[in-house]
Amino acid sequence: MSQDIRTRLIHHDYVAPAEFESPVVPVHKASTVFFPDVAALRSRRWVDKSGYTYGLHGTPTTFTLEARLATLEHARHVLLAPSGLSALNVVNQALLSSGDALLLPDNVYFPSRDMARHELARWGIAHRVYDALDPTTLDAALGPDVKLVWLEAPGSVTLEFPDLRALVRRCRERAPQAVLALDNTWGAGLAFNPFALGEEGLGVDLTIHALTKYPSGGGDVLMGSIACLDDALHERLAWTHSRLGLGVGANDAEALLRSLPSLALRYHAQDQAARRIAEWAQGQSAVRRVLHPALPGSPGHAHWAGLCTAAAGLLTLEIDPRHSVEQVNALVDGLQCFRIGWSWGGPVSLAVPYQARFMRELPTPYEGVLVRLCIGLESVDDLIVDLAAGLARLG
Repeated sequence: MSQDIRTRLIHHDYVAPAEFESPVVPVHKASTVFFPDVAALRSRRWVDKSGYTYGLHGTPTTFTLEARLATLEHARHVLLAPSGLSALNVVNQALLSSGDALLLPDNVYFPSRDMARHELARWGIAHRVYDALDPTTLDAALGPDVKLVWLEAPGSVTLEFPDLRALVRRCRERAPQAVLALDNTWGAGLAFNPFALGEEGLGVDLTIHALTKYPSGGGDVLMGSIACLDDALHERLAWTHSRLGLGVGANDAEALLRSLPSLALRYHAQDQAARRIAEWAQGQSAVRRVLHPALPGSPGHAHWAGLCTAAAGLLTLEIDPRHSVEQVNALVDGLQCFRIGWSWGGPVSLAVPYQARFMRELPTPYEGVLVRLCIGLESVDDLIVDLAAGLARLG
């Protein structure tokens, strides 16, 4: 070995001893990964996590995060993506080709509908929508061209909880070729197990999870995951994921690993806070309807009660239609504890107004402006005082 200091600082012979353990998983950063010989270079596989090949394909840090998320999601395999939306679109690109069709619930996460309307349409992939609360509407939508069906529980913003068992059964009977995918961000792996819906062999094929929300918990990390049980499906997804060149930063993976131990504590605390606020809001004259799966009378409550043990920290207020969009916007602008911003699952409560007619293709039952509330970790009493003052300003 050369004695030149420039070479010795790079090719140093010190290797730290292996016997070190602490609560924090080490952060491994790498683009290049070394191989001991050419045979290893040619033979190592990253898809089954039996070896390391390149930074994009995983490090001990990301493999550890994937393994822990697989436990959370009741799955065998997990892939990490830079965001929840990118995870969703890996699924679309891996499973759909020109001439295929996908089905979306009408209350789908809006960026998913936008992807179908634009990029997927340009690639010759059709989309159709169904009413998530009426499984019979699948009959007209399902056909031999349908290769992917997206499910959401509950629906985006309006939080209707579908009969997942009935939807899955109908899809299996009428379109056995279709892969069933669930956005499991709301459930966070804690509310129910989508791979085992309480009947023998009944479950979805894969889930995506916006780890940006509850698993992160800080409002400061963007990441998503794709989880499944089937080995062949995992390989299909993994190779598309690889060809797209997707990866996540080691420090973001570290942040997720530090947040996961407190996930259940935060999730259930925000769940209980949201339930209390939902019950309080029912008695407010300016509120026409409170949308929250755990609330009796909320759309799909019986389906939620038959499947779930928790309900996350989201609720939506349908404001009485006598109040204008401008008035509701002013209500949201005037809130003090609630901030205005996208996402949820962090420590800060958020409020965003929506108009349902701009979010749906099918007729909508919501006439008033909707205000989605994402409950953080503040005092529930303070949040209620803030909301009460805002509703009072409506007159």
